[in-house]
Amino acid sequence: MPEPPLDPRQELGLEPRQLPRHIAIIMDGNGRWANLQHMPRIQGHLEGAANVRTITIHCARLQLEALTLYAFSAENWKRPKEEIDALMDLYVRHLVKERETIMGNNVRLIQIGRREGLPDAVLHELDVTQSMSAGNTGLKLCLAINYGSRQEIVDAVRAIARQVQAGKLEPDDVDEERVSRTLYTAGIPDPDLLIRTAGEMRISNFLLWQISYAELYITDVLWPAFGKEDLNDAIRAFAHRERRFGAVTGNTPAE
Repeated sequence: MPEPPLDPRQELGLEPRQLPRHIAIIMDGNGRWANLQHMPRIQGHLEGAANVRTITIHCARLQLEALTLYAFSAENWKRPKEEIDALMDLYVRHLVKERETIMGNNVRLIQIGRREGLPDAVLHELDVTQSMSAGNTGLKLCLAINYGSRQEIVDAVRAIARQVQAGKLEPDDVDEERVSRTLYTAGIPDPDLLIRTAGEMRISNFLLWQISYAELYITDVLWPAFGKEDLNDAIRAFAHRERRFGAVTGNTPAE
């Protein structure tokens, strides 16, 4: 049975309006966590995958609109083949294993990233889970697999160029809204909060267009150890920031 929704006023001491609509997370530190535990790297990935369930359920219970997780970047293909094969096998097994969790918590799964290059087994299980959960109305769980933001923007530009070439679109009609509607994340609000675990201070080609005004939260906690209270801390920090979107508010001097 799914757990009932959480009241953020009790869980976080915040009003629902103070919560981010969309959280994006760069899940970093699986390998380092495994090394600290004197375990093989794949064990870190296994623990990280288990933590995806914990954080997804928590976001669903908080009734957030979207959660995007950076699972496998386009650059990750440079890793050793043994590790890549183990990760792809892990995705297949967890996509099957977590269907009950996804359906029981009214979560809709969406994959963002290029499909080309992903193994057929991964694509099959992604398609089954996405189709199965397409009617769910709660949290949108966006898995960024084989994802790179520059590639995403290139794909959007190509799609728009084809529309112009076909006479379906005038060049002057291409604006920010048109680009946003052509990205992999079309129909999903831009992230309000970007979290990166394991203390790294870089974006790593993740949602470059979409995070233009996202609040950044960097934590030294490694992803397998990043629990519900760590997420709560990030949300509380977000709630107490002043978001100006380039404007001047209150007595804040102009930048």
